[in-house]
Amino acid sequence: MPTTPLPRVMCSEGVAAPNFTATLQDGRPFHLQEALKQSGVILYFYPKDSTPGCTTQACDFRDAKDTFDGAGWRVIGVSRDSEASHQRFIDAQGLNFDLIVDADTSLHELYGAWGEKTNYGKTYMGAIRSTFVISKDGIVQWAGRNVRAKGHVSRVLNELDLE
Repeated sequence: MPTTPLPRVMCSEGVAAPNFTATLQDGRPFHLQEALKQSGVILYFYPKDSTPGCTTQACDFRDAKDTFDGAGWRVIGVSRDSEASHQRFIDAQGLNFDLIVDADTSLHELYGAWGEKTNYGKTYMGAIRSTFVISKDGIVQWAGRNVRAKGHVSRVLNELDLE
């Protein structure tokens, strides 16, 4: 199921998070509005499954899951990778949270996590490593863009006064 197309919104702190429906690694639908009835959501965008930085970040979220869960937060990762790639990543790293498939980048664009990047002098469009902490009332409590993989989860924990 492709992500529900919606107009692009630059998501920022203090505003309502754009609602969406997307597909998880196992084909189940994920509805942000439904998820927020259960807990706040930490939605993090990353470039690619099984790459060094993305693995570090995912494993840090995995290791902090009990802390997030205990405080009422659900972690969800988002990348352009396929369901099969996400499932391999989950299995290989023992990830204990869901990953959203955003092959067409519409969810990345909706949250402002897709844009121009430069690496080794080459300019291209790509995922901007970003995290959005969305409270149960649907408001973006914290937004981080262009974050570094290493140490990022500690920063999120600190922002939520969980460290």
